[in-house]
Amino acid sequence: MVNWTQMHDCYGDVDRVPALLERVELEDNAEAWEELGYRLVLEHDLVFPASFAALPGLVRLASRSARARGLAGAILRGAAGHHGCDDLLADCADAIAEFRKLLDRHLQSRPVDYFAAFLNLLAAKEEYHWSAVLGDFKDDFYHLACPHCAVEVTIAIGDYGRYSAIRDWNLGDVDRRGLRPAWSGGGARRP
Repeated sequence: MVNWTQMHDCYGDVDRVPALLERVELEDNAEAWEELGYRLVLEHDLVFPASFAALPGLVRLASRSARARGLAGAILRGAAGHHGCDDLLADCADAIAEFRKLLDRHLQSRPVDYFAAFLNLLAAKEEYHWSAVLGDFKDDFYHLACPHCAVEVTIAIGDYGRYSAIRDWNLGDVDRRGLRPAWSGGGARRP
């Protein structure tokens, strides 16, 4: 049982979140969801004691509510920051494990919200860095060292194409090579 008198939200209130949770459990009310989101996750990444206290309830709703999945995921993405609630986060271990399973099942259906659900799954698996840095894959460039020769390589994924190249300040992309899917084995190869 949650002692809500100790669980302040981003406004310092302790009474609004439980009332809003109860309201969204009874009906899919857009205004209640919006206020709940503002109270549990500030500026897309700051979380509070009420955020973690609400997480198990959100996970229970997540199988039937995209808003609950999104809000639970936003809370977990915020868990990487300095929130001072490590004990509350640890108390959510069972709910987080259930959320991971739910997101795995959801992603297998190839949903419209695939990318957001994927970022939430990364956070639920404590891959906070990747959850935070992956772009929308419309236009992203990643700079890394070649594992064979340590040369700085740029990987482009998006509207400009999907390729790797050595980027030169004056010459642009040098030795540009198209990317192709890698086969990981373990079953029939997809076309």
